[in-house]
Amino acid sequence: MAAQSKRYKNALNQIDKDKSYEVSEAIDLLKNASATKFDETVEIHIRTSADPRHADQQLRGVATLPHGLGKTVRVAVFVTGEAARAATEAGAEIVGADDLIEKIDGGFLDFDVAIATPDMMGKIGKLGRVLGRKGLMPNPRTNTVVQPQDIPNAVEEAKKGRVELRMDRTAIIHSPVGKASFDNEKLMENVASVVDTINQLKPSAVKGQFVKTVFLTTTMGPSVQLELGSTMAMKVE
Repeated sequence: MAAQSKRYKNALNQIDKDKSYEVSEAIDLLKNASATKFDETVEIHIRTSADPRHADQQLRGVATLPHGLGKTVRVAVFVTGEAARAATEAGAEIVGADDLIEKIDGGFLDFDVAIATPDMMGKIGKLGRVLGRKGLMPNPRTNTVVQPQDIPNAVEEAKKGRVELRMDRTAIIHSPVGKASFDNEKLMENVASVVDTINQLKPSAVKGQFVKTVFLTTTMGPSVQLELGSTMAMKVE
């Protein structure tokens, strides 16, 4: 196990494990604890009261982060005709149809988001074992299966920084919200986007309080529990 730096230990001592913090205060604590040579990812972890074994209690959707994830997002689009040109003009790095399917079937996966038009889904089906395993399969629920006229908007959203929100088997939602190098305001606005989206996607079958705890952490840093009421009241302005 790697030795903890003096800075990390000092920052850890500032975090009261029995206390919950406002988002802005938590971000300050995490930044003080960051002692790595790379730009750590800031993550939010939300524990819910849902039972993922029941389909009507599952949550899945997409949040668009207003300040992105701090990395270049490579977009692949399965499309034909005039919409292919529109996808390229909107900034998609990879655009194709049967040729792209064959390329991916051969092992090509150098992209972060895949978008398709409905007419292409029948052909893309055979890539399910590849794209599904990587979380890249286009899906209407994540706004990655869209009509041809909506391709430019879908590509632009993907380039901004979209994060897929879904529960794991323990009913926890994990999502990146940016980089430690982001200023506090940008991180707070990205957190607000995730929280606002989760509030909108709350399964109707879940009765009572949906979110139980929320933590903010970094790739190599400690976790900080957030004050539940003020955090879940955050909205995109």
